[in-house]
Amino acid sequence: MNHPKPSDAVKAVAIATADDLRETIRRKSKLKGRQADETSLQEVRMLIGNGPHRRDLLIEYLHKLNDEYRALHDRHMVALAKEINIPMAEVYEVATFYHHFEVVRGNDPVADITVRVCDGVSCELAGAKSLLEKLPSILGNPKVKVIPAPCVGRCEQAPIAVVHQHPVLFATLDKINAAVKNNMVTQPMPRDDGQFDPAALAEKSVSPQGANQLLSPNYVGFEAYKAKGGYALAKEVAQGKHSVESVIKAMENSGLRGLGGAGFPAGRKWRIVKDQPAPRLMAVNIDEGEPGTFKDRTYLERDPHRFLEGLLVAAQVVGIDACYIYLRDEYHGCRELLEAELVKLKANPPCKLPLIELRRGAGAYICGEESAMIESIEGKRGEPRMRPPYIAQVGLFGRPTLEHNMETLYWVRDIVQRGPDWFSAFGLNGRKGLRSFSVSGRVNYPGVKLAPAGITIQQLIDDYCGGMQDGHKFYGYLPGGASGGILPATMNDIPLDFDTLQPYGCFIGSAAVVVFSEKDRARDVALNVMRFFEHESCGQCTPCRVGTGKAAQLMEAKSWDQSTLEDLATVMVDASICGLGQAAPNPIRCTNKYFPNEVA
Repeated sequence: MNHPKPSDAVKAVAIATADDLRETIRRKSKLKGRQADETSLQEVRMLIGNGPHRRDLLIEYLHKLNDEYRALHDRHMVALAKEINIPMAEVYEVATFYHHFEVVRGNDPVADITVRVCDGVSCELAGAKSLLEKLPSILGNPKVKVIPAPCVGRCEQAPIAVVHQHPVLFATLDKINAAVKNNMVTQPMPRDDGQFDPAALAEKSVSPQGANQLLSPNYVGFEAYKAKGGYALAKEVAQGKHSVESVIKAMENSGLRGLGGAGFPAGRKWRIVKDQPAPRLMAVNIDEGEPGTFKDRTYLERDPHRFLEGLLVAAQVVGIDACYIYLRDEYHGCRELLEAELVKLKANPPCKLPLIELRRGAGAYICGEESAMIESIEGKRGEPRMRPPYIAQVGLFGRPTLEHNMETLYWVRDIVQRGPDWFSAFGLNGRKGLRSFSVSGRVNYPGVKLAPAGITIQQLIDDYCGGMQDGHKFYGYLPGGASGGILPATMNDIPLDFDTLQPYGCFIGSAAVVVFSEKDRARDVALNVMRFFEHESCGQCTPCRVGTGKAAQLMEAKSWDQSTLEDLATVMVDASICGLGQAAPNPIRCTNKYFPNEVA
């Protein structure tokens, strides 16, 4: 194509002066979107300090704001984004991911007190639905908000309500009303002169019985723990009196497996991470969000230093530079207790300590999955990572990471000091070791039962739980919490342990056992569980996000659409990237298989 040549008659005309261009650049260099106001900036700085601020502490900063103002106001989030120097959208997407953050716009009203009523399986069996229906009219206060909440980890004290941060055990309308009127919004701090020896409770019930249980039981504090030989092992390992290899062999020979649900051999995990390049990190999982599980809370609120000593031994043996303890937000009392005891430990350490940071969850079941927990510790949305690489190789902050459930570390001291045979000598039906069963539901004496691995459900009920409640006949049970499937009472002789339940479409997981009777329906239990999965799906996988919701709708029908539910189940198992979506079909398949008369 021929282009016309410029005419000599055409003269150049300036479209802007130099000052105009400078003004245009100045305007474009300003931040886009809503700007932080000075008042909000000052309020944020009063809570989180003047900086510099760490990006990985974003969730901790959000907690400070949410605690102070009972909500996250958009003006504060704008100010927080400016202080951390990240986009407001990044703050917003993290804040809206977690259930315990209430994001409000402008001058939208904020409740003075939020009452959360647990609607998990155990609490539903104990009458939580009635509480949820009647509470709003009983309280009669528009500034008090009543909402259902997923399992809060106190199933042995069902039904449970939480008034802001104050759990109400064996909740009734009168108890909750009194807590609100008296502004009981925080959990009282317990005394630190308690006595607790878990080894002496082997083959016994750990939890106290009866309706008069203490909300904050006395615990073994730092001085009391040392007086009973505590931290001697950590000191001896640091001094070389126990070789690294001897400690790892003790862990391997004990047969201890990860007690958070996956069941990976603990000693082997130590050896794998130890062989990775430094620096190596540790992430401790005390999220304990599996409905029906409360063993970690039971041990932690009575004997925190036994866990911390196990952490120090593992850190020395594996060569850990920094430890991050991830504690679920529902355990407010445990958090205050741990904060106080960590201060004492750091002031008088038995050995050189790694960096230890306590991180606070924000209400997301998915963060019990190890890679989602790591994302949350890094201050992000708790979405599981694709694997490989595995977190033992590329984990927290991109470093090799030793991830453990709290109870796994809790037994390290006893295994090394008493010898691995002490632990492995327990067991029934060909299984080895001890298991902390969290038992709840229609039994007389619910609670944590430190029983031999391989015990059957019938033995648990009869020998540890005082039988079924009066007027109730054993009908069925969840052997491994919400995700572990559902079995009928006729299958009461299966050894409960890792690898023994898979042939029946179930698994033991964190050993959360929920017992129900002939006055309950397995289909109702399954629907409760599916609604939980729908609520807790992180949304990253379409099969899980859509499948759980669609399944819950189909499960409400009088007769189940078997073929469609099975199609959903197959897709969720095959296409979900983490255990939530893969385990969500278990209650569907178990109900169809073992309780067909209820859904035909």
